[in-house]
Amino acid sequence: MQFVFCRMLPFLMLLMVWAGPSLAQQGMAIDPATCLGCHGDKISVRAFAESVHGKNGCTSCHVDITDLAKHMKKEIKVQKVQCERCHKKQNAEHYASVHIAKGVMCADCHTDIHVHKYWKNDKRIVVAKCVQCHDKESVYQKSVHGKAVAAGNEDSAACNDCHGLHEIKPLGDPKSRSNREFHTKVCLKCHSNEEMMKRNNVFNVAVKTYMESYHGKNYRLGFPERVAGCADCHTGHSVLPKADPNSSVNPANLVNTCAKCHAKATTLFTKFYAHGEHTDREKYPILYYTFLGMTGLLLGTFTVFWIHTLFWMFRGFVENREKAAKLASGEYHHVVPEAHKQYRRFNRIHIFMHILVITSFLGLSLTGLPLKFSTQHWAISLMNLYGGSAHAGFIHRICAGITFVYFGMAIVMSINFLFFKKGIQGNPIQRLFGPDSLCPNLRDIKDVGAMLKWFFFKGPKPTFERWTYWEKFDFLAVFWGMFAIGGSGLMLWFPEFFGLFLPGWVFNVATIVHSDEALLATGFIFTVHFFNTHGRPEKFPMDFVIFNGQIGKEEMIEERGDQWKRYEELGITEQYACKRTSGVAYDFLVKGFGFTALFIGISLLLLMILAFGNGAH
Repeated sequence: MQFVFCRMLPFLMLLMVWAGPSLAQQGMAIDPATCLGCHGDKISVRAFAESVHGKNGCTSCHVDITDLAKHMKKEIKVQKVQCERCHKKQNAEHYASVHIAKGVMCADCHTDIHVHKYWKNDKRIVVAKCVQCHDKESVYQKSVHGKAVAAGNEDSAACNDCHGLHEIKPLGDPKSRSNREFHTKVCLKCHSNEEMMKRNNVFNVAVKTYMESYHGKNYRLGFPERVAGCADCHTGHSVLPKADPNSSVNPANLVNTCAKCHAKATTLFTKFYAHGEHTDREKYPILYYTFLGMTGLLLGTFTVFWIHTLFWMFRGFVENREKAAKLASGEYHHVVPEAHKQYRRFNRIHIFMHILVITSFLGLSLTGLPLKFSTQHWAISLMNLYGGSAHAGFIHRICAGITFVYFGMAIVMSINFLFFKKGIQGNPIQRLFGPDSLCPNLRDIKDVGAMLKWFFFKGPKPTFERWTYWEKFDFLAVFWGMFAIGGSGLMLWFPEFFGLFLPGWVFNVATIVHSDEALLATGFIFTVHFFNTHGRPEKFPMDFVIFNGQIGKEEMIEERGDQWKRYEELGITEQYACKRTSGVAYDFLVKGFGFTALFIGISLLLLMILAFGNGAH
């Protein structure tokens, strides 16, 4: 029926030409056929009838023609058509676009207004229209996207997929946040659609691997202007396969591509796996086994020490109840003369170093964890609190510098202890494995066994020498951490320098090591270390010895009885007696610092637990 009507419509319209003037004179609407009687040489009757506007009368658009006679006498000035009368949504979008600012109006694109047909989402029509003006971007037609669109693949990206149809926003300053965000946001729209990527046989982990990178994490945190986006590497319009010699990611062109951000990029530097996936053993075995090793280290360390902590927590709780019961019954478990007399355990340099450790570690944690857990709302809030990722990075590097300072101090003090310090018996080897050394020895194996017996009510609580086995572990963990976190951090801090002599995939390895080792360090410090030093029942809520360096005689005999006996045998006990205790003002300030640090650490621990609960990794 519709076909017959369309065939008859031109005949009916011409038939109406004869009756048109008389009807107009009677005040009725002007029929399109009447208009075509004069304008038929420019406007095809059939084409207009078959266009999207064919159902409208001419005066639906040319509203100022209200009197046919006057129009024919040219007494009415015909104004430009106002498309917005019908196309309100498109008009609103257009008036918010860059086109309106450049004076590009509807008819500049819709030049075929009298024969215009619905585009039926055919992207080829959009591309053909855009390149008429944007000839510099015609390279798009030779790209993977352009060729796919030309072949009729509606999944492929055309101009409107990235820029929109009518609401085309100006990109503005190339360094602006909106411009930098655009470079990635439009790509994520399609490439995050796994079903679409699979349907088109396209690498479907591009978004995932990008978001796991330093660049992607900064983008997700809301600072795209600080990092590279998709178009920075792949270009915006000339996206080509890696094998194409003209591709920006072709190995022959990678140095120039990387040099846009990393001015001193080398061929070795470009060996970086931009989309390396650490779970893909076949393609990226180095990343796979690095991740596997780091994961094993995390799980092994946490399993052993968390179990150790739980046993100690319960056994210490029972012991405190036993002591309380004895005190309540009047049975004192022991009496120590001058029980509260203070002895020097740490000197000022030790206290200063520990304050450096606390300050730098918390600074690194506060600025590093938001990057690690960039998917979390709290991470975005923290980054905004710092004023952006650039400021956070600056703070992070300052704290890293402090870390290298106290590590250097520890090295100097260790050398002094082994070779030069007076008052310690033995040669360097004997000093290294002696009771005053933080190096593990056979005594530690005995102490671990005695502690386990106490956990299971099989023996008395052991007393220790100057250093316990868990304190030695903490000390050695700093050395391991400096090589793991510090070494990998330096590589990520100065990639162009290390890229001069190391292949780029080393930065992928460094990222995994730095991230997982930092997670191990923060998780260990905020759980195991906090419990061992502050949270265990006999110390809760805080052991203040590291802040003033003083320990009571009773506490020292109870916990470090073997050290006390050795000092008594050597006759040096009173050499460590404190002439005066720390002042009130000092204690108040430093305890406030200590409790603040403890609060921050526990808060970060809770945020980490929340992140893992939300599926972060």
